[in-house]
Amino acid sequence: MDFQTGTATVHVTVLDANDNAPVFSQTVYNAILPENSPLDTVVVTVVATDADEGLNGDVTYELSRISETGRRVFALNHNTGEIKIIGPLDFEKVSIYEMRVDAKDGYGLTSDSKVIIEISDNVSPGTEVGIINVQDRDSENNRQVRCSIQQGVPFKLVPSIKNYYSLVTTGQLDRELVSDYNITITATDEGSPPLSSSKTVQLSVADINDNPPVFEEQSYSAYVTENNKPGSTLCSVTARDPDWRQNGTVIYSLLPVEVNGAPVSSYLSVNGDTGVIHAVRSFDYEQFRSFKVHVMARDNGSPPLSSNVTVSVFISDVNDNSPQILYPAPEGNYFMTELVPKAAHGGSLVSKVIAVDADSGQNAWLSYHIVKSTDPGLFTIGLHSGEIRTQRDISESDSMKQNLIVAVKDNGQPSLSDISYDEKNSKLTSYLIIALVSVSTFFLTFIIIILGVRFCRRRKPRLLFDGAVAIPSAYLPPNYADVDGTGTLRSAYNYDAYLTTGSRTSDFKFALLLHFSSSA
Repeated sequence: MDFQTGTATVHVTVLDANDNAPVFSQTVYNAILPENSPLDTVVVTVVATDADEGLNGDVTYELSRISETGRRVFALNHNTGEIKIIGPLDFEKVSIYEMRVDAKDGYGLTSDSKVIIEISDNVSPGTEVGIINVQDRDSENNRQVRCSIQQGVPFKLVPSIKNYYSLVTTGQLDRELVSDYNITITATDEGSPPLSSSKTVQLSVADINDNPPVFEEQSYSAYVTENNKPGSTLCSVTARDPDWRQNGTVIYSLLPVEVNGAPVSSYLSVNGDTGVIHAVRSFDYEQFRSFKVHVMARDNGSPPLSSNVTVSVFISDVNDNSPQILYPAPEGNYFMTELVPKAAHGGSLVSKVIAVDADSGQNAWLSYHIVKSTDPGLFTIGLHSGEIRTQRDISESDSMKQNLIVAVKDNGQPSLSDISYDEKNSKLTSYLIIALVSVSTFFLTFIIIILGVRFCRRRKPRLLFDGAVAIPSAYLPPNYADVDGTGTLRSAYNYDAYLTTGSRTSDFKFALLLHFSSSA
């Protein structure tokens, strides 16, 4: 009869419990806005993460503890955490807004963070930025002077007392758009012919820290091969700040989160000046395959402004795990014994080798091969199934014992393998054979010696030997008989002879059958 086997893969899924509340990347978010900021400008983005999965880890945001004036000016995107401008800002009315943002997961666990938004005062139209004085040494109408400036600049001249003029703004000034103005002022008298002269005034717009750093990408991805060297570079993040000097100097840092129960600082580091992210340790694909971190870019303004970006780290697999044979069990020497009926037909299932590989992709694609067998034409193995089957009918002439050596290989480069009956076991078998032959030889030698002793003792059957002492026949047991005077033994007798090597308590006993016949 054929032996049939089957296998099944059992997937165990651990269900998630909502045991983690959302965690904000910052406890306090700060932002500074110019009062001329347009509608729909993103002021700040709050970020909260939840370690749970599915609905337990879905985070939504809500504004709380905000004034009615603040609700008319700012709006929060419930899904992305972006706070935008929806109303006009007026520094003279409200110069600072404070609010709370609540982060809630799908089943109601919450946490909150504080948001502070400062409104910066802009140079409003009509602001005086300078005073111009013009002198003409002529008299009467020849000393009457009119001043003007060129077109295309957000300034104008307003006459003041006598020959003084005020230089005032006609629009909003933004240093990040135009940082310097060259204003040409022309003074003309009312003489005939009129005389004039010009003067160019350079005006620099002072900077305020009204721009947070902005990352060049909305998110970053870093790819690293497992078993990497500590200190290797993963990727680089870059943020720009259009402000000036310390207001535009960007410093990078990692937000404190946990990765697999350990602080992110034990996995990654970021260069505060360049934004280059390095690996602190060597990664193992079989432990975890990806994780996310948050990098903060902060300027050096007072107060500082900041923004965050998510960096996803993906670990790629290398073929660093050999296939592991599950059946036969790895205990012992990987021997697997199967009984096959003598009447088994070709194609009968004999057994199955089961193996797994901790790698992934092609590194975990397994193939099975018979590398050695007693009869190469008798058995075959499924290349990918590991099923061992007969190739033909088993006949009476086939050996009662068949040995197979099966190798399991993965598809990595280079390929790794595991042999179910490897060379070590073959060597062990050789050692066992040598030991068995040695013991057998010793035993045979011992038997030959014993037989030799028996042969020597047969020559004196009527004597009992105790060491070197001969005991006369008068002490023979009564069941022994002598040959009568005629020299003929009446019948066949069995004689017991006792031989010893010197100890009366360690006798070697054998039966000796003597046959005698009469003679004339």
